[in-house]
Amino acid sequence: MSHPLGTSPAPRRTPLDAEERVRAEAGFVPLVAQQLAENGRFRVSADSPELVEVFQGVARKVGELLGRPVVSYSNGRYMVITFAQGSALG
Repeated sequence: MSHPLGTSPAPRRTPLDAEERVRAEAGFVPLVAQQLAENGRFRVSADSPELVEVFQGVARKVGELLGRPVVSYSNGRYMVITFAQGSALG
């Protein structure tokens, strides 16, 4: 495939295999949990369906870890993980 002068091809993403996905989730859980505890939210660039799935898994595990309902939402560019409304500490 040829490209116009002065341009380079767009990088191609290689999908994560099952082991890489598990390691990614495990690695992000402590970071996201810390950010939620300190700031109440975590925002990350998640511009592919695969990354959205990974961070949805992270959100689920963080909610279990912290014992609080956690929600995640994405706009196709960023993903935000935060505590569910009405889940303030009692």
